Amino acid sequence: VCHEYRRWTFSNILAILLNCVTLGMFQPCDDTHFLLQALDDGIFVFFAGEMLVKMVALGIIGHNGYLGDTWNRLDFFIVIVGMLEYSLDGHNISLSAIRTVRVLRPLRAINRVPSMRILVTLLLDTLPMLGNVLALCFFVFFIFGIVGVQLWAGLLRNRCFMGEDVKTYNVSFLSVYYRPGGTEDHPFICSAERDNGMLRCADVPRRRVAGTSCFLAAEDTRPERAAAAAAGDGTSCVNWYQYYNECRAGELNPHKGAINFDNIGYAWIAIFQVITLEGWVDIMYYVMDAHSFYNFIYFIFLIIVRTHTDMRAAACPGCWP
Repeated sequence: VCHEYRRWTFSNILAILLNCVTLGMFQPCDDTHFLLQALDDGIFVFFAGEMLVKMVALGIIGHNGYLGDTWNRLDFFIVIVGMLEYSLDGHNISLSAIRTVRVLRPLRAINRVPSMRILVTLLLDTLPMLGNVLALCFFVFFIFGIVGVQLWAGLLRNRCFMGEDVKTYNVSFLSVYYRPGGTEDHPFICSAERDNGMLRCADVPRRRVAGTSCFLAAEDTRPERAAAAAAGDGTSCVNWYQYYNECRAGELNPHKGAINFDNIGYAWIAIFQVITLEGWVDIMYYVMDAHSFYNFIYFIFLIIVRTHTDMRAAACPGCWP
């Protein structure tokens, strides 16, 4: 009997591994993989049959019944969703949400390997102990979020707009505000007069035409400039960028509006990106340009608090009250 049980367990694990392969090779836009579909159908029939056999042997409900075990309930849920997918297939209904349940299929291996089942159970039992860690994370997010909103709300919208002194000229070929490269990929976030940021509208680089810097003012139309143009010394074109001299709030925040401190929700998004240590330097430079050089203290302190304090809390959740 034990030998047959081991063979049955081995067959289950082999079917699960084969199912992982078919899931990894699945291409939703390709309907020509008949072999993969046939294997997936066969694996589904295998586990549906196993579920029925267990239900007959153990009963369906009750303490010792099939549904009395948590992992059996997971198997039951996966099989039922699979049946729903097959029943709705071909009815012109989007099955994307239902097919996402397929990612749970490899979890069947937990119920077949006792040592893995014990390990996962222990991990799940420690989740309530992480409540203190989550509370600490929320506290860090909330405090730093409030500070960010109070200091930088609306500042990352700052752009250098055309001043009133060029309204009489035809500047329709220019953008409303200065955009490096004509895009918002690397926005020029300026500092208003009331702030002490590192980037002013006076720092907007000169306009370049055909690789040559422009030096003329809009009102400079002296004849000798025309001669310079013929000589090709690069001093004949108007540096229209010097008229981007009015720093005020626009409509867009960096990264298509995703990065800002306009409210506590967006502040939490920015803080989350900072603590992941991925792209946090760009956010720091934005607020340094718009507000103050010393804003780097906020980000350095946030990283120290998050990466050290919370890692210690995660390593010993019971050590925190």
